[in-house]
Amino acid sequence: MRARDFGLLTAAAALVLDQGTKLLILYGLGLVHMGPGQSVPILPFFNLVMVWNAGISYGLFPAAGPEGIALLATFQLLAAGALTAWLWFVRGRVLAISLGLLIGGALGNLIDRLVYGDVADFFHFYCLGYDWYVFNIADAAITFGVMGLLYDALLKPETPKGEAGKE
Repeated sequence: MRARDFGLLTAAAALVLDQGTKLLILYGLGLVHMGPGQSVPILPFFNLVMVWNAGISYGLFPAAGPEGIALLATFQLLAAGALTAWLWFVRGRVLAISLGLLIGGALGNLIDRLVYGDVADFFHFYCLGYDWYVFNIADAAITFGVMGLLYDALLKPETPKGEAGKE
């Protein structure tokens, strides 16, 4: 299997997992009917909290109105397209999987933006007075994808010439 195949499978898995959890939590557990910020305690360090995110991951660059939504949706679509083009020529599995996570996450949040106008976020972890942003599977995929890109660019040792693509 080629590296890009790993990336495409990863993108599909991230997208399906993201959209599946959103459908389950929004409609199966009824969070779609909760007011913004209302929470359901699950564990001493984890709640489900309904947040509609008007921006990119973690609320950056919030969109206002239909023009803003269209601009962010176009940006997400172009980013996913550019990452897919890059993936097509990748030889290393780590880089391919990282790009797949970014593509799947971008498409997962794009679907939300097109269907709801905003992105559904609901996972909230906290412990010892510290807490993290409310996020979804697509946000986590994007975060881990960026970490993989950083690993590939900065920390991965150079591959000898005869072993390219054998990660």
